Amino acid sequence: MRQYKRTNLRFMEKMSKILFALAFGVTVCGLQAQDTDEAIAIDSTKAANRVKLDGIAAVIGDYVILDSDVEKTLIDLKSQGASTKDITKCSLLGKLMEDRLYAHQAVQDSLLVSDDQVNAQSDRQIQQLVAQVGSMEKVLKFYKKTDVESFRTELFEINKLRMLSEKMQGKIVEEIEVTPEEVRQFFSKIPENERPVFGAELEIAQIVKQPTAPEEEKLKVINRLKQIKQDVEENDASFNVKAILYSQDPGSKSKGGFYSMTRETPFVKEFKDVAFSLQEGEISEPFETDFGYHIIYIEKIRGQELDLRHILLIPEIPQSAIDNAVKELDTIRQQILDGKYTFAEAALNFSEEKETKFDGGLLRNPINFDSRFELTKMDPTLYNQVRNLKDGEISRPIRENSERGGPPKFKIMKISNRYDEHKADFAKDYLKIQELALREKQFNAIKEWMDEHIKDTYIHVNSENRNCNFANNWVKE
Repeated sequence: MRQYKRTNLRFMEKMSKILFALAFGVTVCGLQAQDTDEAIAIDSTKAANRVKLDGIAAVIGDYVILDSDVEKTLIDLKSQGASTKDITKCSLLGKLMEDRLYAHQAVQDSLLVSDDQVNAQSDRQIQQLVAQVGSMEKVLKFYKKTDVESFRTELFEINKLRMLSEKMQGKIVEEIEVTPEEVRQFFSKIPENERPVFGAELEIAQIVKQPTAPEEEKLKVINRLKQIKQDVEENDASFNVKAILYSQDPGSKSKGGFYSMTRETPFVKEFKDVAFSLQEGEISEPFETDFGYHIIYIEKIRGQELDLRHILLIPEIPQSAIDNAVKELDTIRQQILDGKYTFAEAALNFSEEKETKFDGGLLRNPINFDSRFELTKMDPTLYNQVRNLKDGEISRPIRENSERGGPPKFKIMKISNRYDEHKADFAKDYLKIQELALREKQFNAIKEWMDEHIKDTYIHVNSENRNCNFANNWVKE
């Protein structure tokens, strides 16, 4: 039974990730369900013909799932390169029904999402699609839509259902925690021959130097941003065009510096503080972040959602500053090799990366904040930096360019510990075991919630789908 639960949990997670990654493909129709099969019929002749041609696969509360929804989602999964090896039409229908039950109950519990939030998400997706394929016309052609409005309407319904579903699932598990005793019991109940095997892992430490631009270069950039601001405000110049021409942010330059964000969007604090202090139509004064200097123009405010454009300029770092950073790292490296400092002591004394210097330079895995990185799941850039390092060896200075357009940094690296592939050990792998225990507890809570609400919600499954071996009891006896 435990093995079944773990297998079922993996399948549920896989389906959730795949389906939530899909922006399109599932038609959502609202329907006030009645208590008999005959009541599902739709009065309109046109709609009735559609039902006859298409067919209703299932009805969950106020939502109906058409046969074409299942087929279309499966096609979209394949077209996006997702593996559909373990996905059957029955399992896919089951997942679509789960999503609609979550969404239906979210509405009942008043866990609402605003139209502004949904529209903002749709806008972001459309912008990403246009950036990928080159034009809105190509997007419409790819998704077989005749006009932007119908495409946006369908996308709105898809995103609203998905966001309601996510909100409901979040509420179910938000307060679930596991105690150390529950973790111990979870681990002790796993038979010896079924305990998970963790792949080879590394602990990595680094010492970082960040060359900086001289004050005159910083002042030059600030003055340039002030000129752009003045030109937009006084001469009615286009901020959009200015961003395309001058911004050094690779993530938004081609979109005229555009971002849509809330306070939860993962931008640096300084950027969000300035953005949320501005009024609609206002342009900020130049300000600094770790990436360089910015100005922000607020295009639209929708409640807690901002549409903004920004321009990033990065002060030029002279070659002499880069050479000095490399030279300092070479000196630090030699001092460690000579035994003057340990790597951890050198990190504390000399590293300019505040996130790691107080922890001996130790990097933290962004997924779970553990100090270990599993080799098969490491970021490719990080893996390439350390793959040839032997245990105890310290690298020569390595240049690392910012993915988001900020100034480069230089570092020396060391593999602090290496862990071979091994069967789970309670003491050594406690954090990973804790995560597995939490996930199982969350799964059980969701399963219990699902069983309870399936009983209390109107559900109709088409006769052709009643023989499916669903994970949940959708076909009520």
